Amino acid sequence: MALSEKYLITVIGPTAIGKTALAIEIAKHFKCDIISADSRQFFKEMTIGTAAPSKEELKAAPHHFIQNISIFEEYSVGDFERDAIAMLDRLYKKDDVAVMVGGSGLYIDAVLKGLDNFPDIEPAIRQQLIKEYETKGIAYLQDELQRLDPQHYNKVAKENPQRLMRALEVCIGTGKPYSSFLNSKKSNRNFTSILIGLNAERELMYGRINQRVNLMVQSGLVEEARNLHKYKTLNALQTVGYRELFSYFDGEISLDFAIEEIKKNTRRFAKRQITWFKRAENATWFDFEAPPQEIINYIEQQIHANS
Repeated sequence: MALSEKYLITVIGPTAIGKTALAIEIAKHFKCDIISADSRQFFKEMTIGTAAPSKEELKAAPHHFIQNISIFEEYSVGDFERDAIAMLDRLYKKDDVAVMVGGSGLYIDAVLKGLDNFPDIEPAIRQQLIKEYETKGIAYLQDELQRLDPQHYNKVAKENPQRLMRALEVCIGTGKPYSSFLNSKKSNRNFTSILIGLNAERELMYGRINQRVNLMVQSGLVEEARNLHKYKTLNALQTVGYRELFSYFDGEISLDFAIEEIKKNTRRFAKRQITWFKRAENATWFDFEAPPQEIINYIEQQIHANS
């Protein structure tokens, strides 16, 4: 029976919590497609280090935005918003339900609510910031953002130079705080959102992260990163799992230390994800070990209550 509305079921939560497996079960139940909102899994050259879905998982349900572009292509959150909304428009012509899954909070928000409107910034400002970063390090970017926009400084991922430079270029280019452009205008969407969160006790989550990193190393992460080392300055590769191994290849740290750093930085990343997702309105949270059918039953109840 066709539903009177279209639904986007979005699965959120920290890395290594089991989002992909749950999304596949939901998609199989509703016989629908999955949109990936994991900004690291867009890139075809980055498979092991991004924990991209396996061939078996990709066969279990149709996926979109998995390894669909190259690390040599520029692809912004705005590009993803445009492409994902266009994909949903196509999917809703044949299905009433679609699933979105991922750990990139900004990309999920872009699809669910639309992006904030930022003015165009002179490219020379970003180039100057890159030079400052290369000569003075990330502490310079952090100090500058704290000075120019303390409100955003308290929220931003302070170890992510790309996020810091993005905020700084807006501050410098407009003379206004980056935070003043946030939450300005949101887009209307033609679907009803059902937001499902997965969580776990912190120690359990950290154990899963450590285990996943060990599996990545066993699966060939070091070799994958070595093949990408010569491209280490590309934006796509400024991410956990690759940066640490690039430092190993450059002779700065040992391999064992690099692997421990990957685990530590992934745990920090998971903490930031939790902070971001806990702000999500109307999210219903389930323990990561909850049976998928229990979550599917809840989704069915929400859809029927709205019909």
